[in-house]
Amino acid sequence: MIETFDEHVWEARFRKKIESSDLENDPAHDLAHFERVVRTAREIAARELARFEVVLPAAWLHDLVNVPKNDPRRAQASRLSAQAALVFLRETGYPEEFHADIAHAIEAHSFSAEIEPLTLEARIVQDADRLDGLGAIGIARCFAVGGRLGRPFYDPADPWAKHRPWDDTVFTGDHFYVKLFKTAETLKTEAGRAEGHRRVEVMRRFLRDLGEELR
Repeated sequence: MIETFDEHVWEARFRKKIESSDLENDPAHDLAHFERVVRTAREIAARELARFEVVLPAAWLHDLVNVPKNDPRRAQASRLSAQAALVFLRETGYPEEFHADIAHAIEAHSFSAEIEPLTLEARIVQDADRLDGLGAIGIARCFAVGGRLGRPFYDPADPWAKHRPWDDTVFTGDHFYVKLFKTAETLKTEAGRAEGHRRVEVMRRFLRDLGEELR
């Protein structure tokens, strides 16, 4: 770790930047989301012996520009966040040798951007963010976003899409099948895949219980 990288000093700056950013009152991308992603990224990075100088700023700044799920610019969100992060890192004097790798990790974390993570650090940040969409917290985030967009929990006539295509632009519950289970299959690190498997089981158990209640 470089001498000029004081983890606690920089993390305080990253946190302050997020706290002062416009999170658009989005419960799925609030400060707690950033904190969870950073914690998970830190844990995976320690196991994988990755560069904290890249992982920590990328995890803190990965959603610096928040584009709503139903916005046509959604696929550009990670690139916009990377650009904004670079501006912030230059302004605060963060070591320039890490800028390119931080920007790549931020760009590659997004599912919709479809950018392949080329470094260990990018794979870690991508896994950490995607894990936050899975498990118990993933269920909570899924329905929080659906409620914010005014979408019903499920299709009362056909909740399991037996006679229709899955469509998460209409029904919140469809999002598990349209994206979340697929996201779990994209996890790149060994630690990420193990945790992803555990969280997928949490979601499947929830859906089984939901099915029981819906008869």
